[in-house]
Amino acid sequence: MQAFREGVNFALAEIDLEYLNKIRSNMPVNLQRRPDIYGTVQLSNSLTDLPADDWIFDFGPAKVSGQSVVYKTGSSLLFVNKKPVVPGHILASPLRSVKSLTELTPSEVTDLFSLVQKAEAFLMKEFNTSSCTVTIQDGVDAGQTIPHLHVHLIPRRPGDFQDNDDIYRELETHDKDQKSGWREQHEMTTEAEKYRLSWKNIFRL
Repeated sequence: MQAFREGVNFALAEIDLEYLNKIRSNMPVNLQRRPDIYGTVQLSNSLTDLPADDWIFDFGPAKVSGQSVVYKTGSSLLFVNKKPVVPGHILASPLRSVKSLTELTPSEVTDLFSLVQKAEAFLMKEFNTSSCTVTIQDGVDAGQTIPHLHVHLIPRRPGDFQDNDDIYRELETHDKDQKSGWREQHEMTTEAEKYRLSWKNIFRL
């Protein structure tokens, strides 16, 4: 650094931009960040990370086609439901196979619930409502039928259930009878495509 004669109440110095860039390159904030403490958020601003149509997600004993996916992050997935309780009933799940919320790492918790928050905002816009039921059936005694952790997101409207708590009773039984109400893949694909487009428009991607 070149020195200059100082005057009264001021000093001059030459800034070495190469040295400044070197200092900045040695400060990798993201690499040194503590995800075990602060978590990480991996939500993308685009839909370019969507899986191919022939991609298969092992959702417990069930299989979820890439055609059913609405949104995907580095650790989580949002997809349409094979047997929705009401229109708009979708599921968010970690990509890693875990049965319980307690098995997720702090980073996975942050990623999953950041996606849930965004998905809830999407549903309320898409279905023009201000309410949404967000629930987890964590364990068999809580009504879990698929042994892979997942979050139910259900847009709500006035009078959609006679008693508001009926929705939880419906969730406990809605997928028990596999002979009726189960949708074909083409129905789920059509719904997912519609939601992808709406998601893009709502979030201006």
